Amino acid sequence: MALPLLETFREDMASREEKTKRTNRVLRISQLDALELNKALEQLVWAQFTQCFHGFKPGLLAHFEPEAKAFLWLFLWRFTIYSKNATVGQSVLNIQYKNDFSPKQRYQPPSKNQKLWYAVCTIGGTWLEERCYDLFRNRHLASFGKARQCVNVMVGLLKLGGLINFLIFLQRGKFATLTERLLGIRSVFCKPQSVREVGFEYMNRELLWHGFAEFLIFLLPLINIQKLKAKLSSWRIPLIGAPNGDSTLATSGKQCSLCGEWPTMPHTIGCEHIFCYYCVKSSFLFDMYFTCPKCGTEVHSLQPLKSGIEMSEVNAL
Repeated sequence: MALPLLETFREDMASREEKTKRTNRVLRISQLDALELNKALEQLVWAQFTQCFHGFKPGLLAHFEPEAKAFLWLFLWRFTIYSKNATVGQSVLNIQYKNDFSPKQRYQPPSKNQKLWYAVCTIGGTWLEERCYDLFRNRHLASFGKARQCVNVMVGLLKLGGLINFLIFLQRGKFATLTERLLGIRSVFCKPQSVREVGFEYMNRELLWHGFAEFLIFLLPLINIQKLKAKLSSWRIPLIGAPNGDSTLATSGKQCSLCGEWPTMPHTIGCEHIFCYYCVKSSFLFDMYFTCPKCGTEVHSLQPLKSGIEMSEVNAL
């Protein structure tokens, strides 16, 4: 009886350890986000540092720019990785570095040698690359062609190694950079993470409304609002009678059918309604299929109202 109980207990402990490993495993997107946050912080610090030399002679900072960057990154390294075992981006995401070479299962921070070599590989490597580029670009040192080719080959091999490491990282989810793989430090959570249940109802609703809004943005410019209003008004107020010549024009010509004011330079479009010349002309230029908003008649010809009818209308008022 004791042996089966021990076996079941061991199986339960193994299953629990596997669950804790899964829950404490840092996602790939979290590690990549930490790298992007580090880059954004470096750009922000460098922008603030260059503002200090805004009033000096232009190009003064360009002579010792690699050294200035190395000094700033070394300052950040001292108060982030060296003291807290994590970069700024990792601290924001509750991540820190762990010594992967340690045989112990408990958390073991990176050793001092690993931290120092991390600074040499990241800060020193960047400084060396920028300084060599500036030196080989100098005309007096242009004769060192072989050294320049060797440096280019070494940089290319490092870039290739970084690409291969990134592809392996996408598959396995460990060691986001080549430096982490060479030094044996990987990202782990500072505190145990609990399994989160994600509900997609809100996301689906937002995607649905977003798609509907994009469809309306695409559809609205294709709709002629003015013509639609004319159709609706013609259905709402049907015509009682047909036009009866100039007398009908005289009775309905007290206001423009578009602006509602006394018609200036009154014109007709072939129906019984009167329009200002500028109102109907601008509407016709905007829409070649312009119709009367009152009756829906299409524009056949733009004709001025006869002066006799206009004068009789004025005398009637």
